[in-house]
Amino acid sequence: MFSALRRAVMYAALGVCLSPVAVAQTPNDKPGSIAAQHTRYIATVFPGRMTGSPAEMLAADYVNQQLTRLGYQSDIRRLDIHYPYRHAARRVDWQHVQGHMVIAGKKAASPYQIIVMAHLDTFAPQNDRDTNHNLGGLSYQGVDDNAAGVGVMLELAERLRDVPTGYTLRFIATSGEEEGRFGSTNYVEKMSAQERANTLLVINLDNLIVGDRLYFNSGKNTPAAVTKLTRDRALAIAARKGIRAAINPGLNPTYPKGTGCCNDADAFDNYGVPVLSVEATNWSLGKHDGYQQVTKSRAFPDGYAWHDPKLDSLAHLDKALPGRIEKRSRDVVNVLLPLITGLATAELQPEDTPIKGDRIPIGTVHPSPEQAARK
Repeated sequence: MFSALRRAVMYAALGVCLSPVAVAQTPNDKPGSIAAQHTRYIATVFPGRMTGSPAEMLAADYVNQQLTRLGYQSDIRRLDIHYPYRHAARRVDWQHVQGHMVIAGKKAASPYQIIVMAHLDTFAPQNDRDTNHNLGGLSYQGVDDNAAGVGVMLELAERLRDVPTGYTLRFIATSGEEEGRFGSTNYVEKMSAQERANTLLVINLDNLIVGDRLYFNSGKNTPAAVTKLTRDRALAIAARKGIRAAINPGLNPTYPKGTGCCNDADAFDNYGVPVLSVEATNWSLGKHDGYQQVTKSRAFPDGYAWHDPKLDSLAHLDKALPGRIEKRSRDVVNVLLPLITGLATAELQPEDTPIKGDRIPIGTVHPSPEQAARK
């Protein structure tokens, strides 16, 4: 098993060289612009990307083509998914669908890798209440949840494609996140123990637009030393660039301070793979669980846009939050690009100097109950 100490030592080694790294120039050099274009295209052309739907299949093909065009080895993985639809009369109909997820990468000589992922699917009604309240469905554009995450992933892939990396970079557009993280779970369970041990970091992009501020959270099982060199460095980059960002303040004991919850990153966290969850919400509102994204208003009556076709749409978000799609795309790219570049090339920007001091916390990643149950 890849110990926390060994992983931390490898991260510390990344700070040896402090020379800046040139980032590949793109057709439109303004950070975030490429992501925003992909976001708008995916939301407009492929609404209703429910797991197993034609829209999801076509969106997966679009993402696959984009990554192939950039020179990555890319393919579509199909997976069988079964999830329940619960009726008010307690009758359950099992939905049997075939999800489509995209897996792309650029191999390096080193066996170690960094993964960037975002879920491609949109919410599908899963009970009578969802249907009665018109949640999800064929008209749901899913801008915030999660076309924007996929858009940022694609821009990062484009800007990193010509950067010589010391580690393999992998990009994954998952399926079945809304029904229970099926795609991410399928992926991590198909990895060998050595592959999981060689995964230095998984960055998950989800819900980047509506929330009051950006959050960078680690997994519950991410070693403290790795958290300092990933999450805390992301926050430092954000602060330097004047980007408002924070961590979960831990106001709800169920969700520990500085950790994320309830997204594709959980599948990797359950196996002890270090994760960094990037999202926009407001962990200080509501039940302090990250569910309420903003203060309740006429634009967002319940304080969130989750799964609502009227609210999580380009028309509504451009009116309620003008310029937000472009700004958040720019902010996330401006933080993650130097972070990933530094980690992937073993070179750090001068301002990203490693944490000083020779002491690195020693610890072991203990399996979660879910992981232990699988053994």
